[in-house]
Amino acid sequence: MLQIFKHKKLKVLKAIFISYDQAHHEAVVDILTRLSCRGFTSFGEVQGRGSKTGDPHYGSHAWPSIASATLTMVEDDRVDSVLARLRELDESKPLLGLRAFVWNIEASI
Repeated sequence: MLQIFKHKKLKVLKAIFISYDQAHHEAVVDILTRLSCRGFTSFGEVQGRGSKTGDPHYGSHAWPSIASATLTMVEDDRVDSVLARLRELDESKPLLGLRAFVWNIEASI
C-alpha cells in the first residue's frame, strides 16, 4: 500500500488556530478567502482571556465581550502570509485582541 503513495508529492500542512474578539470575524474570514485558504472551521462563541494583556471575553455581565475562534489547515508555504495579514489586523485594532498559533499536522484523511 505504501507504494501507491510513493510517487505522490505529499503536501505539508500546518494548522493555524486563531482566537479573536468576535468583531474580527468577518475580517478573519476575508483574510483566509483572499489567501485561498478555503477550508476552515469557526467556533462561534468561545470564552477566554489573554495570557498577557486584554480583558477577559466571558460573555457575562461583568465581562460582556465575546470571543470567536477559527481553525484552518493550510499548506506550509502559506503560513507566513496568513500570519502577516492577521498581525496587521491585530495591530489595526489592538484593544480587541487576536492571537494565532501554528502547529504541524502529522496525518489527515
